[in-house]
Amino acid sequence: MQATNEGSAVSDRVPMTPRGFAQIEEEHKRLKTVDRPQIVKEIEIARAHGDISENAEYHAAKERQGHIEGRIALLEDKLARAQVIDGSGQSTDRVSFGATVGLEDTESGESVTYRIVGEDEADVSNGLISVTSPIARALMGKELDATVQVRVPKGTREFEILEIRFEGL
Repeated sequence: MQATNEGSAVSDRVPMTPRGFAQIEEEHKRLKTVDRPQIVKEIEIARAHGDISENAEYHAAKERQGHIEGRIALLEDKLARAQVIDGSGQSTDRVSFGATVGLEDTESGESVTYRIVGEDEADVSNGLISVTSPIARALMGKELDATVQVRVPKGTREFEILEIRFEGL
């Protein structure tokens, strides 16, 4: 599949950390080498039971096969468009992809730490936020000690950047 819009090549890239890329590769491999062959066997067994028009096992297996094939296609697309960004060794002068950022809520004094990662890697409960999230977008390019305002569902919050560091991803 080829992009028709010449200017969209960069925006079509999917930023991810080396760890995120490895996770997608691992899932892709498992789907192709374990899940796909398993579902083919299940379909064969269900088909052997006779009339497939009223065979619930067959229809369920075919539906699962569709989900597996769709997921494989999605992962292949992401891997093909992956822009793997290794944050180690980057300057800690400004917030960029892969940075771990220590923040303080200027109103409540609460401290939080987030690492900016790709969309598939995001896990807010573990401090991993997507590069496309409102907080990450507000932080990108900002310097240490800068204050940023972020619109959240409950209104606007203001954070001060206390730390910018890059860890092994």
